Amino acid sequence: MFNHAVIGLGGMGTWHVENIQKKVPRLHVKGAFDIRKEAMDKTERLGIKAYASLEEILNDPEIDLVTIAIPNDMHKDTAIRCLRAGKNVVCEKPVTLNSAELEEIIAVQKETGKLFSVHQNRRWDRDFLIVKEAKKQGLLGDIKLLESKVQGSRGSLEGWRGHKLNGGGMLLDWGIHLLDQVMQLDPGKVVKVDAHLLKVFSDEVDDNIKLALLFDDGMSAILEMTTMCLINTYRWHVQGTGGTLLIKDWKCNGELWQLKPDAEMTWDEDIVYTDAGPTRTMAPRPKYTMNQLDLPDVRGDWSDYYNNVLDVLEGKAELIVKPAQTLRVMNVIDLLFKSAEEGHGFACCI
Repeated sequence: MFNHAVIGLGGMGTWHVENIQKKVPRLHVKGAFDIRKEAMDKTERLGIKAYASLEEILNDPEIDLVTIAIPNDMHKDTAIRCLRAGKNVVCEKPVTLNSAELEEIIAVQKETGKLFSVHQNRRWDRDFLIVKEAKKQGLLGDIKLLESKVQGSRGSLEGWRGHKLNGGGMLLDWGIHLLDQVMQLDPGKVVKVDAHLLKVFSDEVDDNIKLALLFDDGMSAILEMTTMCLINTYRWHVQGTGGTLLIKDWKCNGELWQLKPDAEMTWDEDIVYTDAGPTRTMAPRPKYTMNQLDLPDVRGDWSDYYNNVLDVLEGKAELIVKPAQTLRVMNVIDLLFKSAEEGHGFACCI
């Protein structure tokens, strides 16, 4: 049994407490601290100790692991203080406002030898796991074109998400999740990036964005996050040399079509008349050259993140969300911000 404390008892901090209490029996949430009285009033309902200060958590010898769930601009200093106090640290995303700040944390993590990881919980999302498993099984051949979209319609960014000082905006909010996912799917180098970061409803931060990444193996990824979409398209559309995968929504409705390896397609000599007009290039592919497959049946749970952290602390596993992986994502984010600021793409090797 490990003892745990949460720093910051807002929406996500409260979620961490409740999720751990329900699903992670090896981890005991002893208490939490928040500078806001209204947040600390939750501790009685949650059945945990109300720490009077961050120092009280750091000085508690029973606390093995802390989770940092405070505004993003405070992550770096708080994480460093916790590591130097001998605590293992989980930090909410975005871990920092830029890669330089994360490098400071990693230096202290190496100095102290304590565990440090970022809560990239969406590596356990079912939609992502389906795409990951399809790639692992080679169901699509070599993936060349990938689109990943998160589409909302409320036109607003709640809380810290709307403030530049706190590291708000869609790139650091949802963008960091989608980048982490696609960079897990393709561990190769990112060789080119481009970003359109729009401020449609906000004066401070990006609230509707489109990102383009090119990898050294030739895979192109388009990532879109919008807050003004009244008609959603799809969550994932993945095209490979051997098939195409579509995931329509968060419920993972979708389909997967795979080319038959032994089916030879023949072309008619005459032009084909389609809704697009007379064409040969865009004529429909004959059905006899394809198979429809079921989507891979894979599932995950966000609590698996903490189970992995505890397995690492017990010396039984390798950390899944590694600091070096998060630093790679932050390096790409730095360049995406620069791309939007200067109005052009950048060649890179990240």
